[in-house]
Amino acid sequence: MAEIINMPRLSDTMEEGTVATWFKKVGDTINEGDILAEIETDKATMEFEAFYAGELLHIGIQEGGTAPVDTLLAIIGEKGEDISAHLNGGAASEEKEVAAAKKVEEVSNEKVALPDNVEIITMPRLSDTMEEGTVASWLKKVGDEVAEGDILAEIETDKATMEFESFYNGTLLHVGIQEGESAPVDSVLAIIGAKDADVKAAIASLESAPAPVTEAPKETTSVAPPKTETPKPVASTPVAAPAVVNTNGRVIASPLAKKLAEEKGINLSSVAGTGDGGRIIKRDIENYQPSVGGGVRPFVPSGVESVEEVANSQMRKTIAKRLAGSKFTAPHYYLGVEFDMDNAIAFRAQFNSIPDTKISFNDIVVKATALALKKHPQVNSRWHDDKIVKHNHVHMGVAVAVEDGLVVPVVKFADEQSLPQIGTQVRDYAGRARDKKLTPAEMDGSTFTISNLGMFGIQEFTSIINQPNSAILSVGAIVQKPVVKNGQIVVGNMMKLTLACDHRSVDGATGSQFLQTLQQYIENPLTMLL
Repeated sequence: MAEIINMPRLSDTMEEGTVATWFKKVGDTINEGDILAEIETDKATMEFEAFYAGELLHIGIQEGGTAPVDTLLAIIGEKGEDISAHLNGGAASEEKEVAAAKKVEEVSNEKVALPDNVEIITMPRLSDTMEEGTVASWLKKVGDEVAEGDILAEIETDKATMEFESFYNGTLLHVGIQEGESAPVDSVLAIIGAKDADVKAAIASLESAPAPVTEAPKETTSVAPPKTETPKPVASTPVAAPAVVNTNGRVIASPLAKKLAEEKGINLSSVAGTGDGGRIIKRDIENYQPSVGGGVRPFVPSGVESVEEVANSQMRKTIAKRLAGSKFTAPHYYLGVEFDMDNAIAFRAQFNSIPDTKISFNDIVVKATALALKKHPQVNSRWHDDKIVKHNHVHMGVAVAVEDGLVVPVVKFADEQSLPQIGTQVRDYAGRARDKKLTPAEMDGSTFTISNLGMFGIQEFTSIINQPNSAILSVGAIVQKPVVKNGQIVVGNMMKLTLACDHRSVDGATGSQFLQTLQQYIENPLTMLL
């Protein structure tokens, strides 16, 4: 399927780029990682590499041409693929982009001029789908000297945590987004300038500037860093002290404390505040014990209620958005099977007896699934409103659990790789995924996905389809259980798998036939080597 390449934002202030040189021409074969062109930004001329493999079908900006960020730069796809829809739609889009760029320029001209000795650093767009970023850590603090090329901060995007370097020399005068906070792309990240620069004037000029004429991102609320509220033990003999009131005679309390007090039927005037200046806060309501007459001591529970609030990471937000979109748009149905793993166990033991060779059952499942998909391209497909695209290549997404959620690195051309090659690549991806070192290109382009929870002892589960794929395979643990073989009850090694399908593109019979082929490979693994 054709992949659209847009003019990238290669610096934090880049609004448009110029194609200095094309290293490929239309019709050339492109490999992932090939240098496509040299792009001249407002700061430097930089090489721009391809994240996709295929044929260069179209060049949207010729050498010497200049265009705004996100303008169509090129199209990569399969040889002879029809890209007319992208080109016809692109003309209107380009006109809109040019108009939008003019509007932005007009607004920029209206801004209050910044002091000459300061540079504004904004939240960069570090991936093609990034709408906002989170500052994972600052490597410089206010007052530090910064040289061009120094790493300023680590920015967490929707795909990975990436280092962000400075393009300027000077002193770090202001930090606009604190560690753990999130903000939309182009928000003020920092100010760098001369040590004696008027930072207040720079900030005031930014605040007085008109709002940018762009579509607001869906999530623009800054998220505070994770906080753990330390619960305060209940006093053994609670005493109600007078509440603090303001000059109007109203009790000083936080909005949350007022809401909790109303829900619990507590009179705020009888609650002692422990916040700043005697302000009543949440824990005062939670720990409040009314006085009891007649000399009877109230029951004081020994336990303490506590909660921990953890801000949603960019990864967690993206997972929620994508999986909710998949579940609510794709009509899922599920096909469950159970495979006999006796031959696979013996095959793996023999394979691993070869020196310096080690494969896992997951590697066997990945290879067998890739070969089965080659025979059933309808399962290896993508749904569009006007067509179904069947992939003739197999790019296998392998779900990997990480601290913040789940990532899906992609084993490209899995059907063509050997079992040891698949094993090496999956282990490498899993290790770098947990360290947040995967690149966006390594997580892009899957045609089918496998999720394996067998190593956690999970016997059977269902997964949500990783769109735009049409199906996902859930793999459980190998379990010993009684089975009937040749009319005798014996101990068997069985593994349950569940195929979730998008009914728009994969019918029940198609999914069933795919699982039958998969069973043949897994229960007779030597056939994968023929």
